[in-house]
Amino acid sequence: MNSQLRERVRDFLADHDPRAMERVDFLRARYDAGLAWVHFPVGHGGLGLEQALQPDVDRLFREAGAPDNRPGVNPIGLGMAAPTILAFGSDAQKDRFLRPLWTGEEVWCQLFSEPGAGSDLANVATRAVRDGDEWVVNGQKVWTSGAHNARFAILLARTDSSLPKHFGMTYFLCDMTDPGVDVRPLRQITGEAEFNEVFLTDVRIPDGQRLGDVGEGWKVANATLNNERISIGKSADRESGMLGVVASTWRERPDLRTPDLHDRLLRLWVDAEVARLTGTRLRQKLAQGQPGPEGSTMKLGFARIAQQLSGLEVELLGEKGLHYSDWTMVRPGHVDFNGRDAGYRYLRAKGNSIEGGTSEILRNIVAERVLGLPGEHRVDKNIPWKESAK
Repeated sequence: MNSQLRERVRDFLADHDPRAMERVDFLRARYDAGLAWVHFPVGHGGLGLEQALQPDVDRLFREAGAPDNRPGVNPIGLGMAAPTILAFGSDAQKDRFLRPLWTGEEVWCQLFSEPGAGSDLANVATRAVRDGDEWVVNGQKVWTSGAHNARFAILLARTDSSLPKHFGMTYFLCDMTDPGVDVRPLRQITGEAEFNEVFLTDVRIPDGQRLGDVGEGWKVANATLNNERISIGKSADRESGMLGVVASTWRERPDLRTPDLHDRLLRLWVDAEVARLTGTRLRQKLAQGQPGPEGSTMKLGFARIAQQLSGLEVELLGEKGLHYSDWTMVRPGHVDFNGRDAGYRYLRAKGNSIEGGTSEILRNIVAERVLGLPGEHRVDKNIPWKESAK
């Protein structure tokens, strides 16, 4: 970390005592000072510096006892909506949305997947019809994490059914408090309802909340998905996440160890460290522009490692690993891996190979867009969507 940036943080803290300020006022001031995400442009929470400097800035604020922006509560906003708005948004959109997004005043969700457009996202059927300076949206979305807590959503909708499916979509920023937005819980294997289905009935979205050009939705959505896969798979600190949980159990309970479990843990430690370093490289690429399909490999590795580690933890704990503390149907504000038991972590990790793109689809992306292998034969790729949807 360069001395000039370190001094800038110290000067800010000298003028803004986190113990004497309201949490949101402190975060707003930090954003305005360019110390929110330092790699963002000046005026939008950043200083135009390298993204690699961000962990050091965050550490200095933590050491000073400053509040953070609770990234676990707004992962879709911070990891997906913000970089997409930065890349494709107008100046007015950046001014309106980025600051309250970073401070956590406005939580975001993602209205992409549908009952008939999950793995094949380009098959989106939700319609947006132009009506003057507004768009009228009708359709159904599913697997919407955190929709019950969200103020805004990134929304992909079809605006021209006469074009092939990849070309007739447009990207919007949807106010989840608008009339016609109906959020319903979906109870999952963990017992809680972290996901939702969302019904959109004559929802009116101003054209000023369209992100990118009309018909450019697939391009914008791909940038979002690439950011999502890096965001899901990232791990900034060594032995963080699931690996940290299992490693702590290993250290604290030597009576549970066996040579086989030791070998498996060490192999997974190596895999996790390779994934962490790969994530660092991809985030550096992200700081230089929009990420490419290589992010799919990051997410693929994360899902596999998390599921194998959660399984190893259950085995390590023996019969106690089968204990499940609470089946109450709740609608959580965020996923809490560390605050729950091994049974919860084991069950929740099953979703890692589905959310953010299924592992099967991601392998196709890696094969075609990274390795350059021939694509699968698709009969609906070049015909109007309205014909393929029949």
